[in-house]
Amino acid sequence: MPSAPPIVFLNARLIDPVQETETRGGLIAIDGVIVGVGAAVTRDQLPAEATIVDCGGDVVSPGLVDMRAFVGEPGAEHRETIASASAAAAAGGVTTLITRPDTNPPVDDPAVVDFILRRARDDAKVRVHPAAALTKGLKGEEIAEIGLLAEAGAIAFCDGAHSVADALTMRRAMTYAHDFDALIAPICEDRSLSREGVMAEGLRATWLGLPGVPREAETIVLERDLRLVALTGARYHAALISNRLSLEAIARVRQAGLPVTCGVSINHLTLNELDVGDYRTFLKLKPPLRPEDERLALVEALAAGLIDAICSDHDPQDVDTKRLPFAEAAAGAIGVETMLSASLRLVAGGHVGLPRIIRTMTSRPAEILRLPVGSLSVGAPADVIRFDPDEPYVLDPASLHSRCRNTPFDAARLEGRIKMTLVAGRVAHE
Repeated sequence: MPSAPPIVFLNARLIDPVQETETRGGLIAIDGVIVGVGAAVTRDQLPAEATIVDCGGDVVSPGLVDMRAFVGEPGAEHRETIASASAAAAAGGVTTLITRPDTNPPVDDPAVVDFILRRARDDAKVRVHPAAALTKGLKGEEIAEIGLLAEAGAIAFCDGAHSVADALTMRRAMTYAHDFDALIAPICEDRSLSREGVMAEGLRATWLGLPGVPREAETIVLERDLRLVALTGARYHAALISNRLSLEAIARVRQAGLPVTCGVSINHLTLNELDVGDYRTFLKLKPPLRPEDERLALVEALAAGLIDAICSDHDPQDVDTKRLPFAEAAAGAIGVETMLSASLRLVAGGHVGLPRIIRTMTSRPAEILRLPVGSLSVGAPADVIRFDPDEPYVLDPASLHSRCRNTPFDAARLEGRIKMTLVAGRVAHE
């Protein structure tokens, strides 16, 4: 492939997520790599053949790293393909996408990892890395070949939409993962407690006549996993934390020095159970949306640095599975294209500074995944986005690039359109 042409951003607000600073200046990318950044980048010292982009005060930051997204290939291409998911990602400023393993067949064989990587090379506008299954067939019974899957290119391990119910199986998986220094990144859910529930347990669910899911369904499994981390020393990332009890558990083991990180979905940071309204199935999520005090606890933990990463938890569902009574509808919402805009609500509300928000979607996920992306430093890959954080728009689902339209932000007023996305110095979206 020919090298990427030189491109220069001038007159930009540069967000450095590693230092959590904001400065004025420019950025030069040559051959897919950042070669200059900061106030010293001016028109006087540019390559003659460079494309010059005057940002007019727009933000320039590293491209976002989304740690959890469902992409339908193989087996559910009607919901999403690598091509459509990566187009949505590029339009949302996401330059690195981690795919879930609960495909058909599941990603429990090196051949499936290889298929996804080859398809991504051919079709994707952004970097795509597959997460692989923790257990064979995602059944939670027999651990997968973690070493072979990691060798094939799997970047993390989980069982998709479910946690591993059996503690001994999870201990074995963690022990095996520790031997290969592999990252375990599951969701936490006790299905025996949550099986009947479709909303957060409480007054709101009672008013709507819907069965509830207690917070403990998440935290009980998280507490078990954290005990197993202490036992095995495995690298562990709790992918979707959604309540105060779980935050307290994470804070406790962090103080004890365990190698534990955690993430939260953009939906749980910006929406609460009242948004479900009159049975709006696009707001049926897993874990369910919580009361406002729980959402605020997540926002405070994000501002304090306890939460490491924001993910989209992108989960496209087609019309047939969403146009059903609330209790019968599939859980899940698309989010990769709106993750940045939704997160900027927290900045506009004064809850979290822009550098901290960008850090949790760029450098910190990259550190956890051990990827060389997510920074604006010289020598880093030129995965860069330009956006105006104050540009308002009303979201029209028909304008989204995903194959499905199940966005919780349907017709919502948002701010922060992506004007340009570079991946390895090449324009992936403009």
